[in-house]
Amino acid sequence: MVATGTQRVTLSIYGLSCGGGGALTAERALTKQPGVLRAYVNPATETAYVVYDPARVTPSDLIAAVESVGLRAGEPREL
Repeated sequence: MVATGTQRVTLSIYGLSCGGGGALTAERALTKQPGVLRAYVNPATETAYVVYDPARVTPSDLIAAVESVGLRAGEPREL
């Protein structure tokens, strides 16, 4: 269940390594953002699933968080 006022998006993550370490790194970067309530990165599909408070963090912030750890992120898509 998603709290009222939150949004759910997916974003493609490019450059993940096979061992899943890149996925964990991307998850940590996303969850450190103020306003991100949950983040899960599936390394097999190279997709991040993020629940966030749009009053505290923007989709551009999510992309910047992923790129800050050396990965590339696609544009977020609302779920």
